[in-house]
Amino acid sequence: MTMAVLRLVLLCLCVHVTSPLSTPPPSPPPPRPPTPSRIKTTRNYLEAAALSSKLASNSPAAPKSVAVIGGGLSGLACAKYLADAGHVPTVYEARKVLGGKVSAWKDSDGDWIETGLHIFFGAYPNMMNLFSELKIEDRLQWKPHRMTFAMQQYPGRFTSFDFPPNVPAPLNMAAAILGNNDMLSLLDKVAMVPGLLPMLLEGQDFIDRQDEKSVSEFMEEYNMPSSVRTELFIAMGKALDFVDPDKLSMTVILTAMNRFINEADGSQTAFLDGNQPSRLCAPLRSSIEARGGSVLLGSPVSAIVAGEDGRVCHLLMRDGTKVVADEFVSAMPVDVFKRIVPEAWSHMPYFRQLDELEGIPVINLQLWFSTKLRAVDGLCFSRSPLLSVYADMSVCCAEYSDDDSTMLSLVFAPCNAQAGASRDWIKASDEEIVDAAMGELARLFPEEIGYDPSWPSTSEQRRRAGAAGAAPQALGGQSPSERLRRNAGAEQVQAG
Repeated sequence: MTMAVLRLVLLCLCVHVTSPLSTPPPSPPPPRPPTPSRIKTTRNYLEAAALSSKLASNSPAAPKSVAVIGGGLSGLACAKYLADAGHVPTVYEARKVLGGKVSAWKDSDGDWIETGLHIFFGAYPNMMNLFSELKIEDRLQWKPHRMTFAMQQYPGRFTSFDFPPNVPAPLNMAAAILGNNDMLSLLDKVAMVPGLLPMLLEGQDFIDRQDEKSVSEFMEEYNMPSSVRTELFIAMGKALDFVDPDKLSMTVILTAMNRFINEADGSQTAFLDGNQPSRLCAPLRSSIEARGGSVLLGSPVSAIVAGEDGRVCHLLMRDGTKVVADEFVSAMPVDVFKRIVPEAWSHMPYFRQLDELEGIPVINLQLWFSTKLRAVDGLCFSRSPLLSVYADMSVCCAEYSDDDSTMLSLVFAPCNAQAGASRDWIKASDEEIVDAAMGELARLFPEEIGYDPSWPSTSEQRRRAGAAGAAPQALGGQSPSERLRRNAGAEQVQAG
């Protein structure tokens, strides 16, 4: 009998056995905070809702059949709105699981393995509208409005930018920045103004003109102090696009900042309360099928076949069958789409632009510990050389909640030379990747993760313990290798 089954049996016994000395049942969890009300008053949200309503009110005289290639969120959302508009979509997903970049599956232990760490910002108007239309807003677990960073110079400590409630934008962000003195000095904050003021005054036009400048080049042009780069922009760049700031367009950073500055709840985050297949993808599939559409799993497309006029004739499936439809939609990552583009299209100026698009690789890890690490209820910017952001899912997500153990979901980036890494981690073994991650986690949790020869990267803990005059010891008297219940491996995902 496994420990999981034994615990289940004991819980069942506790339910059925009564006694005057029985412990009363635990109190129900407090109600979840609702979606911040100001999100639905932003221009972006109202535009998304209006477009959705327009589609739903459409009544085509002749509904079209539409083949949608890809069952990720883009493909499912596309099919949902096509069905709302009265058409007949069919989604073709190559794998046996829906979700694409947000897919998940159960391993042999019965644990959910998620493709990556996924959160939802208030500044995602289309996603917020989609949750509302599917009537699953209550599945979002909204976290306190703050941005939490690990303190590089003080291992084990965290600091946050706290956004005051009921304060309009952009004053709430100004208050959050001015209220934190752990990362940026007053002089640093003042020195940021010349570079950010044009963004506030000119908006997206100014932002788009910065596309050819890297973060470092932009900072140099506007004489921003290096501390702003090391304390703030490196963390933001790695979180937004998984690359080093020297290789990232400043337009990416400014676009995010512009949304966060102008939308009062744009930077507030929420976690889905459980696994994505059942809590998000299943409602989307049900909505599609309820309106006459179809979702087919295990249906990989081998090629898009075009006729002499350049129009799509059919899709050639891997099993040799042909799919004919009135219209075709690609909802695939760019690296996959490149492989099945018709040869005749590849010479057209429009499609030749695909050559300039390259996916950025990122590695996601899930690590389980049989004890409780210091928890942060929300997304945390690790500000470490190898880990971009992470979250303790045993705290942040209701389905994975656990008072006694820890489940960390981590983004390992950058992970190749193209993105700014010192080595090609994509080609490294799972053991090497986990060892490197354990070394970074030992710095983040110096009082909880000790030295373990199983993970050589934790050797710095032995030096720290020796300097403190204490014998090196791992948390709870166990070695990290004993505490690490399972390494789920490095799920290597191409971010399109």
